[in-house]
Amino acid sequence: MKASQTLLQIKYARVIECFAQKSGLSRYEALDFFYRSELYPLIHDGVSDLHCMSDEYLADELLDEYNAAASESAGHPGSGQTPEITAGASKEPGS
Repeated sequence: MKASQTLLQIKYARVIECFAQKSGLSRYEALDFFYRSELYPLIHDGVSDLHCMSDEYLADELLDEYNAAASESAGHPGSGQTPEITAGASKEPGS
């Protein structure tokens, strides 16, 4: 099922905001990751009606994808190692 493009844009904004809060990333970084993620085209194309899932669920899926990418890049020297983030955690300055 395809959702209205306007409704999808509103959904994306809510999911990105939730993901930014959960990951501690800036909204810009969260936006960039979202549009480069494997999840975005699935939501956009209406695969498995993912657009019907809650914002929280989709943000958790993004967080899992983000952490998997961080773990993968941690195994490759010089790949811009990104720390793993858990749901509900935020990056604190100086930690």
